[in-house]
Amino acid sequence: MKIIDLRSDTVTKPSAAMKRAMFSAPLGDDVFGDDPTVNRLQAETARLLGKQAGLFVPSGTMGNQIALKTMTNPGDEVILDHESHIFRYEVAGAAVMSGLQFHTITGPGGIMPAEQVKNAIRPDDIHQPQTTLVCLENTHNRAGGVVYSLAEIKKISALCKKHKIKMHLDGARLWNASVASGVSLKEYSKYFDSVMVCFSKGLGCPAGSVLAGSSDFIEKARRHRKMMGGGMRQAGILAGAGLYALKHNLKRMAEDHKRAQTLARTISQIPKIQIDLDSVQTNIVVFDIKQTGMRSEQAMEILAGKGLWLVSFGPTRLRAVTHLDVDDKDIETAGAIMREIFGGRNK
Repeated sequence: MKIIDLRSDTVTKPSAAMKRAMFSAPLGDDVFGDDPTVNRLQAETARLLGKQAGLFVPSGTMGNQIALKTMTNPGDEVILDHESHIFRYEVAGAAVMSGLQFHTITGPGGIMPAEQVKNAIRPDDIHQPQTTLVCLENTHNRAGGVVYSLAEIKKISALCKKHKIKMHLDGARLWNASVASGVSLKEYSKYFDSVMVCFSKGLGCPAGSVLAGSSDFIEKARRHRKMMGGGMRQAGILAGAGLYALKHNLKRMAEDHKRAQTLARTISQIPKIQIDLDSVQTNIVVFDIKQTGMRSEQAMEILAGKGLWLVSFGPTRLRAVTHLDVDDKDIETAGAIMREIFGGRNK
């Protein structure tokens, strides 16, 4: 039985061509700063994002945590969405490694309006922590891969500049946001002091992310990377995959978005499933099966028995993510399996 794995875009495997790029990449010792392939990837990513410098790190989580540590002091407060990856999925790293406190906002659809951010900024009061950083996520994973409004980003940026607060972008899927919206990576990034982008999701690499910002910021971040155990040696093997992906796998993300739309439309035709089609803007499809009487864990087990792998996004919510290792036929089959299991009508 063929498995259609829609758990995440992190499950992609390097293609044969990507493996060749990895194995042929010139290597050095990145901790000494002399791995030529890592240096190329850092420079190219920084150029695309409009930043002075970049830093290759093993994971997006490490990139986010390095950014937080570099731009704050223990006891500071960070404003972010209550469903953001940094808050939900990074194991309280900011509290443990940086001594930070979070002020979470419940933004509609994962998007924090500038007015809510404004109301969350702490006053200059000796009894309260200082607000020193605002973090946004684009695309927003828990909200279903929605693209952050550029207009709202501009408003938040102006607000932060007024209050001398820095901004960090968790851009793990910023590539998707750019491809879907037509807004350049550079335009999105210019409103942030630091930006983290992942290569191990829609771009199909086995591992790796880049944190970008000013030269001074990256110099400090490099020390924190070493502190957190992220200083790798012949990391050019991984960076070679990133360079290949930027050249071959970026524009094709539009195919993933199209397949997500197709899957979402199919799901919307199943009477007992609830889905917000407006939220399916990139490659993530989130839907609610409450009316079927099933819990997500039960449904996942049944779907897996038919060869379809999804992940739980709550007691009755499931997530499917399209990526470069699934094709149109896989999406058609996935839809048919869901109609069978959840009582939909066949076309």
